[in-house]
Amino acid sequence: MEEETLNPQSKTLTSEDDKNGDQPMADLPDQDPSSSDSDSDSGSEDGDQAQKNLQLQTLEAELSTNPGNYDAHVQYIKILRQIADIEKLRQAREAMNELFPLTPSMWQDWAKDEASLSTGSDAFPAIEKLYERGVFEYLSISLWRDYLDFVQENDPSVRECSPAGILKARDLFERALTAAGLHVSEGSKLWEAYRKFEQAIFDATDETDNQARDKQIQRIRTIFHRQLSVPHVNMRSTLLDYKAWEVDQGNILNAGSSDLDGISSHVASAYKKALEMYNARVHLEEQICRQDMSDSEKLQNFMNYLKFEQSSGDPARVQMLYERAITEFPISSYLWLDYTCYLDKTLKVGSIITNVYSRAVKNCPCVGELWVRYLLSLERGHASEKEIAAVFEKSLQCILTLDEFLDLYLTRIDGLRRRISCPVEGESVLDYSLIRETFQNASEYFSQYLKNTDGLLRLHAYWARLELNLHKDLQAARGVWESLLKICGSMLEAWQGYITMEAELGHVSEARSLYRRCYSKRFPGTGSEDICYSWLRFEREFGSLDDFDRAVQKVTPRLEELQLFRSQQESKLTEEGENSSKKNVRDKRKQVSEIPDEHYPAKRQKDASQKPKKAHGKDSDVLNPGERTVEKIKPKGDKPDIQNEQQMKERLPEKTKVYADQCTAFVSNINLKASIRPQYPLSFSSF
Repeated sequence: MEEETLNPQSKTLTSEDDKNGDQPMADLPDQDPSSSDSDSDSGSEDGDQAQKNLQLQTLEAELSTNPGNYDAHVQYIKILRQIADIEKLRQAREAMNELFPLTPSMWQDWAKDEASLSTGSDAFPAIEKLYERGVFEYLSISLWRDYLDFVQENDPSVRECSPAGILKARDLFERALTAAGLHVSEGSKLWEAYRKFEQAIFDATDETDNQARDKQIQRIRTIFHRQLSVPHVNMRSTLLDYKAWEVDQGNILNAGSSDLDGISSHVASAYKKALEMYNARVHLEEQICRQDMSDSEKLQNFMNYLKFEQSSGDPARVQMLYERAITEFPISSYLWLDYTCYLDKTLKVGSIITNVYSRAVKNCPCVGELWVRYLLSLERGHASEKEIAAVFEKSLQCILTLDEFLDLYLTRIDGLRRRISCPVEGESVLDYSLIRETFQNASEYFSQYLKNTDGLLRLHAYWARLELNLHKDLQAARGVWESLLKICGSMLEAWQGYITMEAELGHVSEARSLYRRCYSKRFPGTGSEDICYSWLRFEREFGSLDDFDRAVQKVTPRLEELQLFRSQQESKLTEEGENSSKKNVRDKRKQVSEIPDEHYPAKRQKDASQKPKKAHGKDSDVLNPGERTVEKIKPKGDKPDIQNEQQMKERLPEKTKVYADQCTAFVSNINLKASIRPQYPLSFSSF
């Protein structure tokens, strides 16, 4: 029979589960000159087409400048489906999937579009790959059902029930059950589809082949038993179906009864346990399936459900629930971090973890911690250097903070160091040049943004240590420190790190040379003093007495200079503080003096002609309420009361008099302006 050739421009594509607002791909009108539409209809269609072309141009310009615009990708694909531009539609979907995972409904649209446009056996592998890509990214029962139906209907070997085809279909069903068979609310759909497939094989089996039919009956019975041991919705309905099926096989059971009479003890026991598990989870299922709640409430309900499953101790059920939560909240970084952390604790290694990490960084590419964990997971799984390097390079293309970028570089270097110093048997030995190249790239990048920071110091200190200890290259290590000093020469810790390396290696002369280069530099805070004291301690512990004396001669003037500078700064600050305080007092007094008299409480009015009253037998002036005077108080201590001092001294004992005279004479002879310069900045015991 000749294959039918479809015209992509006249084929309509539909979507049964359209969550993204995509409309079916529209039919293009046939260009038949014998048929004509009205002018108004033609003008309307031309206007719509022109508007869509303008929208396409706008979206193409936006995506060329901002390819990370998710909504623009969705709208672009939507319009291309409407105008049935097949080639551009394929390219648009591929371009979007390079950056973002597609939703299950988008994968369903894509697969169905391709299936309706393509015929023949050549198209089957390409569409099968689309389904494989779709079920990898998110958990979706409906997408698995579409995939299974597509294979059964379009794979010739499966459709003809050949041994290879049957084996392929069974493997696919088992994969589907592994991925979603524990889904409490929808997993039963996959079990039913599996039973239906096996029942179809039984019906196609030759009635005379009793052995093959008995074997197929046992397969179906096993699937029933497996399903009855898993908590699902409608468990009673599954039990009744099983009993009715057993009756069809000639077994005497009360098919209409819901009890477990006539069922084997181990099946009944498994069913009771599954029913108890379902009853314990039914309220949690209701919470996550409610529609009248906000996203934050729904996410919290998922977290409560996850906490319950984790306490139950079944990793498969926990992972299933995480997958359901991820499908609902694909860009929740908190959820992905929690999911991957759980897998790292329970599974540690395996393709499952690395697959989850690859999906996590695709959904949340701007979370540096996910990339770091991804690299560590690949290393635990003994991934190839090529694969690890590819993930690392991809992470550098994301928008991350400087701290996250630094953590990524250090994680990458950690992995290279471990693989070089402790190579795994069977893996190729890496060259040290990979570490050096990574350090150089990191240094060039971070030197622009992390100048005089602990992060840049940490990077170069790590680099110098590996050059010295792993690569055994002292000159290279010194070169690393020298390059850091060119960038962070005013950073005390950079000099101290370099000096410490030389001192630990016993290179006293080189360390002393570094002290001579930096002791006169100005460092933030008390760093200038600290480096001077550090030099003295160094000479005390490593140098000779002459070396110590020479160091003292060098640092003493420097310390005096620093002390003078500090005292000047303190005096300046004190003076500024006093001036500020006086200014505040003057401002307050000025504000008080500017208040009109009428704002004060009324005072008793006196007749100016009235004679003043006497107080305590003395005349006292009565002031006008509008006049305010300030009493002048004679300052105390301006002139010492010599008479009182002499009387007090005469009352003292004789010994006390002599001591007081001596103290007075000593203090009077002190020249307060004299400058006393000690030989050393401070006692040696403090070094």
